Amino acid sequence: MIIALLGTGLMGAPMTRCLQAAGHDMHVWNRSIEKAEALADVATVHVTAEDAVKHAEVVISMLADGEITRLVLDKNNVINAAPDSAIIINMGSVEPACDIELASLAASLNKRYLDAPVSGGVKGAADATLTIFVGGEAEVMEAARPALEAMGRPNLIGPTGSGQTAKLANQLIVAITIGAVSEAFKLAEGAGCDLAVLQQALQGGFADSTILKQHGLRMVNRDFEPGGRSQSQLKDIRNAMDLAEQSQLDLPLSQTVEAGFKSLVDDYDGAELDHSAYYLWLEKQASAK
Repeated sequence: MIIALLGTGLMGAPMTRCLQAAGHDMHVWNRSIEKAEALADVATVHVTAEDAVKHAEVVISMLADGEITRLVLDKNNVINAAPDSAIIINMGSVEPACDIELASLAASLNKRYLDAPVSGGVKGAADATLTIFVGGEAEVMEAARPALEAMGRPNLIGPTGSGQTAKLANQLIVAITIGAVSEAFKLAEGAGCDLAVLQQALQGGFADSTILKQHGLRMVNRDFEPGGRSQSQLKDIRNAMDLAEQSQLDLPLSQTVEAGFKSLVDDYDGAELDHSAYYLWLEKQASAK
């Protein structure tokens, strides 16, 4: 397939390499062209997003948030510039309303649309093991399956917007679990436990999780280079809380974790740190007392 991927940052770059390795003809664009040029060995680099999509059968958007996604796909004429019947797939994490609006625009321009945000972080993107939450029509997902399966495991959740809602549910679980592991580690550390031993000992019991294995190890090693940025985690929690408000839901655990990530980002310069740096935030909070 001829695929244009827009947004070649932490996730988009390894996704591009996986798609090319699966035999797809890749075309890439990024607002900072240097990041796109780093993929010149596996993809054709374009100066504008509009030019990148002109011959694409599939257009994948992997941009930071809803505002930027709307700007690129709508205001910068990308959906309109793609060929008739092209499949537009938004794989970035945005508010569900964003994809519902863009899907309507795509349909009016004779294009097909899926929202398909992902979970698995940079490692999952590099290993092609992403969990992909898909919203849209089943026949469109089937048409896009060769591209989606080159990056991981696609799951059709429901109509347009359902993929984003599933991703928000995922992100609440991730954020709350990071908070729980962080607090448990700080409690144990304060009592003299060896965190490296504890992180291993907890595996296999009821407290085991991917978060414990991967992010718990980051905490032990104090490795907060981003696999998933704290500012992105905060954005997703806020989008989830907005959706909860629309449904008149009270989510107290989510509210607590949202406040913690907001403080990490705003008060402790943690925006670009991995979201496992919630552990670091607890540490800084304690030292400030």
